Amino acid sequence: MESKVEDKVQFKPGKTAGILGLGVAGRATVRFLLDQGLRLKVSDLRPQQEVELEEPGFLDFLAQHGVYSEFGSHGSDFLDGLDVLVPAPGVPLQSPLIVEARKQEIPLAGELALAAGHFAAPVIAITGSNGKTTVTGLIGHLLQTAGKNPFVGGNIGTPLLEYCLDQVRYDWVVLELSSFQLDLAGSFRPEIGILLNITPDHLDRHGSLQAYANAKMQLFAAQHEADAAILGCDDALVAQIRLNAGVQRLCFGTDEGAACRVEEEGVRLRLGAEEFFFPLGGTRLASSVNRLNAAAAILAAKLASCSNEAIAQGLAGFEPPAHRMAEVAVINGVRYIDDSKATNIGALAAALSACPAQVVLIAGGRDKGGDYGLLREIVSRKLRHLVLIGEAAPLMEKVLAKLVTCERATDMAQAVQAAGAAARPGDTVLLAPGCSSFDMFSGYAERGNIFSRAVLALQQRSGAAQTAELGSCAR
Repeated sequence: MESKVEDKVQFKPGKTAGILGLGVAGRATVRFLLDQGLRLKVSDLRPQQEVELEEPGFLDFLAQHGVYSEFGSHGSDFLDGLDVLVPAPGVPLQSPLIVEARKQEIPLAGELALAAGHFAAPVIAITGSNGKTTVTGLIGHLLQTAGKNPFVGGNIGTPLLEYCLDQVRYDWVVLELSSFQLDLAGSFRPEIGILLNITPDHLDRHGSLQAYANAKMQLFAAQHEADAAILGCDDALVAQIRLNAGVQRLCFGTDEGAACRVEEEGVRLRLGAEEFFFPLGGTRLASSVNRLNAAAAILAAKLASCSNEAIAQGLAGFEPPAHRMAEVAVINGVRYIDDSKATNIGALAAALSACPAQVVLIAGGRDKGGDYGLLREIVSRKLRHLVLIGEAAPLMEKVLAKLVTCERATDMAQAVQAAGAAARPGDTVLLAPGCSSFDMFSGYAERGNIFSRAVLALQQRSGAAQTAELGSCAR
């Protein structure tokens, strides 16, 4: 484990920090460090005009504060005079500039390391390969239902350093955290840390499943007595995590001994002498995947002193985020489901497991280094047909073509048309790519939106065809 950046440099006026990447998190880092009185240098590989389009006026803001800025490339002298280098979460740690900074023994800090010590409210931090956005939103919703005022952000919505600049008084800070953020977490410490699961993801960045898991486990590195770790112990890698002395260990899952046990109709809480059953039938959390998500959120809400009644009310009224197993339409007896957020192999498998019927799957995109062979069992059991898109199509076809009929599509509209033609009444057409979206789309949201539009266009054509057929029969 790397030594904590705070052991090497203090973030105080007069120090100079270099910031790599001026996306949403990078711009929040600029504002935060300027507020701390540091001198700044910033560097972004994108053209200056692209950065300006993201936030008009930001470049003027940099100039007004005397920030040295470079765009289009990282200059060879960028590291000169730096006391600390702060890469944005999306900047690979294998970047030549970061490698050179390490050679020069310039400390590295991520946004979590910068935020450590600046939280005026206790922190609930959520990570995992799959489900973390849903669980983060659900915890925030449960806290609000219980009359509390949470800040909800991090890897979703508002960057966590924006919280540190916020003058609003919050009761809790609820953060979704990625492995990229946790790579350079420094002394960041959540009072409640939640690790949902670990399945192969971002191996193109981390290099191996164990390195990826190690990044996730940084969530608990600075916890101490009186803190709590909520763990999805159905996952073998998560179950074997060792915690610091005195940290409360609470498991959720299907095991009989879990503090929050997932059952067929809901979730059973057993915390100390307390036992309470939360029914989920009829809610948006009734699926096998979302029952697990609900179990993690229930434990966090209980530790945050929410009543069972408020939790039950919150569970009943919760709406999951977009592009997560969202039904778009039913056409000729076939359900069309948007799970564009399924950007890794584990999420794809979970989406298939959640479908009760045979599935025509639309998958593919930019490969993330995962092993598609892990899908063989569930593909052979659940799939009627596989439609492949994007750069990973030949890789996935090579592994899965012996198990299911495959075809390739050049765009989403063609993929939806092909899937609809292959599906039978009672089937599900599922968009669960198992890959990132950046080969064809700006992100998973755009991919899901384009899928939905293609489905609705198919529905309109189907309705028009049916109307024409009825008209011809009438004649």
